[in-house]
Amino acid sequence: MIYRVLLTLIATIFTLQTNAQIGKVLDEIAAIVGDKIILKSFIEEQRIQLLNQRYYSNKDLRCEILEDQLYTKLLTNQAELDSVEVSDKDVETELDRRLAYFMEELGGEQKVEEYFNKTILELKEELRGTIRDQMISQRMQYTITQDITVTPTEIRRYYETIPKDSIPIIPTTFEFQQITKYPKIDELEVLAVKTRLEEFKERISKGENFAALAVLYSADVNTAKRGGEIGYVGRGDLVPEFAAVAFKLQKGEVSRIVKTEYGYHIIQMIDKKGEKINVRHILLTPKIKPEEKVAAYDFLDSVRNLLLADSLNFEDAVAKYTDDKDTKNGGGFILNMKDNSIRFEQTQVHSSIAFAVKDKPEGYITEPFETTDQNNKTVYKIVKIRRKIESHPANLTEDYQYIQEMALNKKREEHIGNWINDKKSTTYIKIGEEYHNCDFQFPWIDSESE
Repeated sequence: MIYRVLLTLIATIFTLQTNAQIGKVLDEIAAIVGDKIILKSFIEEQRIQLLNQRYYSNKDLRCEILEDQLYTKLLTNQAELDSVEVSDKDVETELDRRLAYFMEELGGEQKVEEYFNKTILELKEELRGTIRDQMISQRMQYTITQDITVTPTEIRRYYETIPKDSIPIIPTTFEFQQITKYPKIDELEVLAVKTRLEEFKERISKGENFAALAVLYSADVNTAKRGGEIGYVGRGDLVPEFAAVAFKLQKGEVSRIVKTEYGYHIIQMIDKKGEKINVRHILLTPKIKPEEKVAAYDFLDSVRNLLLADSLNFEDAVAKYTDDKDTKNGGGFILNMKDNSIRFEQTQVHSSIAFAVKDKPEGYITEPFETTDQNNKTVYKIVKIRRKIESHPANLTEDYQYIQEMALNKKREEHIGNWINDKKSTTYIKIGEEYHNCDFQFPWIDSESE
């Protein structure tokens, strides 16, 4: 399914590590599309990483990677002609998203830096151009397919054409609802944090180094080891309260105390470049007293007892009691960010929830448990298994959305095939002779311009 720009998206971030593993690869040109080149070394790097990830293909992997790159370059070439662009903010957001994924997979920022032998800032700098090109090609692809739709009749006909022994098996999935409670923060703890930050400001004004204090005391583990330095960011990359203060600072100036969803900060301006700033900060978070944790647990336990006694239904309990504004108006349903649905495979849900519901039946409501939210703040939850759909062959009743997506993808792929045939006839394409025997999905060789 070439239209997904599959291979490049899988392997991009690992290429940096592969460079150090494969030794010196001659940068011979494998192909040219318009004014864009595809290097043999890039194909080899991608091939090694895909093999390391146990990627399987019944085609020659080098050929598959090359065809994916031919399509990507054709998209990028057309995007330039059509003035399709992406903003710096969008690129930074995507960089952060991908790095956050690998931090979760590898066990944190330090593990990522050790794995690639580079700092996060260095990784961002090296990946930024590649990510921008990918996003531009994806945006160009979207302009090509955005008007493609499938009707219910087309979906049903598509499903009926699938051989019975080829109908995909849907793994066991779950739908979850949750009620959350944040332990209260004692005002004395807030005062203690503010007092500490004022002390830091006083010490800095008397000559102490802001960066050294950040290393020693900041609760932001991702930036503390860099002396609190965030790196160059735009206004939209920061939470509003932080940005409002940071962008007004002069070089070397230290801010007042700033409250955000993460805690309390002081900020120092390092430098400004156009619409971007580089600042360092010290973050402190008020401690939660043990008795406040117990209170949050007991509160949710009492709500759970009402639910188990059928004195309250879960949706009403969510509306009345939950602290989570993102799920409060949606019945407490947890959203799967991978596909924007409410269904999760066991491996897709947060580990704390997966542990709490392991081997439990549909309708089960967990006991309260402690976990952290997306901002690493302590929170207590009770979670209900609203539905448990056992593994089964895909069908139009239970899996309509899944089959609809399959039918839509097939139709998009056919449309993209027509687009490729049209554009490659007017675009300079040259492919190295060693790839002329590749079993390409599209007839790239026939289109070569000598």
